[in-house]
Amino acid sequence: MATSKLFIMLAVLICMAPINTCSSAAASTASMATRPPSPKFPAIFVFGDSTVDTGNNNYVKTLFKANLPPYGENFPDHIPTGRFSDGKLVPDFLASFLGIKDDVPPFLKPNLSENELRTGVTFASAGSGYDYLTTRLSNAIPVSKQVEMFKSYINKLKGIVGKDKGNNIIGEALVIISAGTNDFVFNFYDIPTRRLEFDIVGYQHFLLQKLEDFLKELYELGCRKMIVAGLPPIGCLPIQMTVKFQIPTNRKCLEDQNSDAESYNKKLAKLLPELQAKLPGSKLAYADVYEPLFDMINYPQQYGKEVPSLNL
Repeated sequence: MATSKLFIMLAVLICMAPINTCSSAAASTASMATRPPSPKFPAIFVFGDSTVDTGNNNYVKTLFKANLPPYGENFPDHIPTGRFSDGKLVPDFLASFLGIKDDVPPFLKPNLSENELRTGVTFASAGSGYDYLTTRLSNAIPVSKQVEMFKSYINKLKGIVGKDKGNNIIGEALVIISAGTNDFVFNFYDIPTRRLEFDIVGYQHFLLQKLEDFLKELYELGCRKMIVAGLPPIGCLPIQMTVKFQIPTNRKCLEDQNSDAESYNKKLAKLLPELQAKLPGSKLAYADVYEPLFDMINYPQQYGKEVPSLNL
């Protein structure tokens, strides 16, 4: 997946360099030809939505499932694992590139091995978000509950490796957070529940406060190295264009929703270094996914994608 690979290059630059932000231009200079001689991080922990859910929703009563074809057609053995992808997701590629392990299992997977637990899991759930209203209909696992799952994980980890080593793994682990899109789509654009009490700026601040509280809670639990992904071009999501434009040939990206995503990302990029200054020993990084994805949408040929013609 070209999208996943570009995000990995971006994330690797962020976590390997002593900076707090990374642009898509810098990301394009990263190389995936070699992996570090030894893992820089002992484990990887992942929180968020479908962009980073490797299968937790398989074990939840929700409509948001990807454990059936055509999902997984490019995954090893062509198995639909619950990833909303034809193959691996960003956490899998990143864990592999950093030498941690080949892929990141979901925390809810039964019978996880001790090695899988030692090297990290994902707590993410497709359909999730920072706003508790986001999961009220989908029954996905909200980000707030993912923290409770993480607490359960910590107890299991310390039961395996001991308290001191467990604390060290948590403190040195790479934490990936990717959420927010569902909040805007489900609560503001398509189902305007939050529009009854917030304008777009107010809702952005509401979500950023939820995110800040979430990061502080992870910090209190021992996490120190965290990457937070910004929003993609929401107005270019197929579902958003389809809702707006019923005739396929009329479909185009929704500029207002893209503009909202960009302004949210700017606020997020500003928040993280400010929060890092308040949390001693923390390293908080912003991952720009908007620009790489927007570039792929506008110039697909550069990423090996053909533009289909519509003969209607």
